[in-house]
Amino acid sequence: MTIHGLQKLTLLDYPGKTACTVFTAGCNLRCPFCHNASLVTRINDSGIMTEEEFFMFLGKRRGILDGVCITGGEPLLQNDIRDFIIKIKKAGFLVKLDTNGFMSSRLSRLTDEKLIDYIAMDIKNSPAKYAVTSGIEALNIDEIYQSIKTILNSGIDYEFRTTAVFEYHDISDFCAIAEMIKGAKAYYIQNFEDSGDTVVKGLHPLPEKMLLEAREEAMKILSHVVIRGI
Repeated sequence: MTIHGLQKLTLLDYPGKTACTVFTAGCNLRCPFCHNASLVTRINDSGIMTEEEFFMFLGKRRGILDGVCITGGEPLLQNDIRDFIIKIKKAGFLVKLDTNGFMSSRLSRLTDEKLIDYIAMDIKNSPAKYAVTSGIEALNIDEIYQSIKTILNSGIDYEFRTTAVFEYHDISDFCAIAEMIKGAKAYYIQNFEDSGDTVVKGLHPLPEKMLLEAREEAMKILSHVVIRGI
């Protein structure tokens, strides 16, 4: 698998763990607020390192890192993602996977085989706004519901999260999202931050007052809702 980015140390991406973050390229969505547009729309096929180079790096981090976060783009698009994860596990590290949930069968296989230790799934918006928020005109979100079900029943640690963008979200959307993931133990609303590498320019975060009201709406359905970014 070609690796298109590596953050050698993060204390934030994997809750409670020290980890590195691997970035894969390619995504089946075109979310306007995506903060890694260069991994979605302007992919350099050469990447930055080979698998072999990555595992040499990882071997030197035993006793320093607890785990590896795999993000993108959409990591489950990688045909060899399962083999890559197996190698990480055999090296003695935990694995956290970020996913948009649109490849439920691959996710299900990984969870069934207990190859993932933590899953973070993005919930883009309420069902009515999912297509426009994902940048895809015709979008069937059945895969999203299947992935939610898989995660809730997996016995694996997880979180659901939504990036809140002023141009795409209003307070009622967060109530609808909470209904989608009803029964979830952890839901995070993370405010949009302009990375300078977004698909669409000129987007804005939600004002703090709206964020707090959004959390209040979601808390009517879910027991644990946390705001990130204020």
